[in-house]
Amino acid sequence: MADLRYISWEEYGRLAEALANKIINSSLQFELVIGIARGGIPLAMVVADRLGVKLDIVNVKSYTGINMRKAPTIVSTLTENIAGKRILLVDDLVDNGDTMQTVIAYLMKQGPADVKTAVLFKKPWSKAEPDFYLELVDSWIVFPWEREEVRRSILSSQEVKEG
Repeated sequence: MADLRYISWEEYGRLAEALANKIINSSLQFELVIGIARGGIPLAMVVADRLGVKLDIVNVKSYTGINMRKAPTIVSTLTENIAGKRILLVDDLVDNGDTMQTVIAYLMKQGPADVKTAVLFKKPWSKAEPDFYLELVDSWIVFPWEREEVRRSILSSQEVKEG
């Protein structure tokens, strides 16, 4: 089992504001923020609000449990025309980088566009290098909206080991 780091709503708010400030202080200008569902949506909402730009969402499925992944699959599409726009792609974290790389490739097929990336957390082994991130971590981050899901997953894996 991976080391778990639980993030409270209060800490999440501070982290989201810190990342938004880092982006604002970079002086880069964006026309659209795209959040990667599910974890990137709350962060993308904060960042888009702070930047004063539109928000869109790409829904990607890749995790099936703690430390269990499948190949990322895009299951929804954008509503905004992104061709030629300066885009900030936002997710909660980048782990191995497959999701970020899959979404960037998808966006390039829709565009092309100028895409920068932002996450709260980056894993040291990630193949993707975000343009903005706050922390390098090797623990499993448990965000406030997934506490019960993680608890159920832990209980389920313990039952399998005992059975």
